[in-house]
Amino acid sequence: MAQPPQSLRDSSPRGRPPPPPPPPARGGGGGGGGGGGSTRDNLVYAAVWLACAAPLVWLAFRAFTGDLGVNPIETLVRQLGVWGLRLLLVGLAITPAAVILRKPRLVRFRRTIGLFAFAYVTLHLSSYIGVDLFFDFGQLVKDILKRPFITLGMAAFALLIPLAMTSTNGWVVRMGRAAWSRLHWLIYVIVPLGVAHYYLLVKADHRPPLVYGAILAVLLGWRVWRKATAK
Repeated sequence: MAQPPQSLRDSSPRGRPPPPPPPPARGGGGGGGGGGGSTRDNLVYAAVWLACAAPLVWLAFRAFTGDLGVNPIETLVRQLGVWGLRLLLVGLAITPAAVILRKPRLVRFRRTIGLFAFAYVTLHLSSYIGVDLFFDFGQLVKDILKRPFITLGMAAFALLIPLAMTSTNGWVVRMGRAAWSRLHWLIYVIVPLGVAHYYLLVKADHRPPLVYGAILAVLLGWRVWRKATAK
């Protein structure tokens, strides 16, 4: 599998555009560590990659064993979307964690988490179109126009596409760091749209989307506070 691009980008802790993302640590370790540092970096990266892939493997196993409940299609579609939202929130949490824990190298995982989030959201939409609608694109258009939660979800997905496409180091160079950074601020629109999509989708228990909304509020509030105190 190709290296996932770093689709989640934030401004730096003090409001300056972030530097170009470093390539994932596959052979050159973390400063002064020599071969041991390189091996450790590779193991940590592999652990992050496996952690991001594990929910998909678990869902596939549950589908294969018939353990998706009485409505397996709905369960599959929803869980793919929920995991996409969770990874988007994890991506937003990396910058605060890196600053608070004084572990700046944590930011190197945003690229991996970002593409995995995009992959889950893409699978969420694809399974809805293919398994639920049986590729009835006419019905899809009607749903987008008439069902607000689908309207919001499609808007979030559409905004995610340019972030995934431009998340490589090469695109930072092509666009220029300032323009690239402004584009990737769309994440602050995408994640709220995802939370709203989930909230409107749920018909009974709204506690999970409200929890995600609270987490999002904390993450955004931290950024506002950090920028205000940096002046």
